[in-house]
Amino acid sequence: MTDEDEQFDLSAMFDEDADDDGGLSLDRLSATYAEALGTRASPFQEEKSEPEQEPAEEESTAEVVSRLADEAEADDQCELSPTTILEAVLFVGNASNDKLTAEKAASVMRGVKPDEIDDLVAQLNRKYEAEGCPYEIAAVGNTYRMGLRDEFRPLREKFYGKVREAKLSQPAVDVLSLVAYNQGATRDEVDEMRSKPSGPILTQLVRRRLLRVQPDPEDKRIKRYTTTERFLQLFGLATLDDLPQPQSLDD
Repeated sequence: MTDEDEQFDLSAMFDEDADDDGGLSLDRLSATYAEALGTRASPFQEEKSEPEQEPAEEESTAEVVSRLADEAEADDQCELSPTTILEAVLFVGNASNDKLTAEKAASVMRGVKPDEIDDLVAQLNRKYEAEGCPYEIAAVGNTYRMGLRDEFRPLREKFYGKVREAKLSQPAVDVLSLVAYNQGATRDEVDEMRSKPSGPILTQLVRRRLLRVQPDPEDKRIKRYTTTERFLQLFGLATLDDLPQPQSLDD
């Protein structure tokens, strides 16, 4: 990262709620990937998705919500409904700071299915907008989080200061694009695609929470790299299926 001509701004890299890509666009990511591989088809098969593990805090969260609901009914101070329960769970969060999934949200409500959570989120967001609330519920991948609306972000900066800018070099963009389009690639596979060592750059991207390292399910000694929810948030993607197909690989 010493060549300033080769770098570009990546704003809000360390801000959990930041959506500004600082100039890093999907078009650039897909173009970088296409340029790295030329017209070759991807040499690696798409990583098989592993069954989602239930968060360790789920049972205790359900107990807390149930207790709060009983107290609310006893005091007759709060209308108990799926939307108020969902709102409470989003505000409270959990000790591990995991984002809320539809499955987990539905598990603490009676008679509510996971595929109904999207509608509840939409109802709450309409209510927040009508009341001029400074926050909203955003979908990040297949999870939900409570965050400030864009127009209220200056207030955050008043309390915490401006978001520190970071720079991402072109080699880092190259590696990020290769992993984005080859989920579960190993370091050796990335090295082969780039025709040069990529270990330090992969480490940098993991430190910046754009990539994560996961052990191979069949051989724990093999480490595989995948993109994170922060990557999805940065590029405004709901899922990896929304990644644009590089033009040179369309044929």
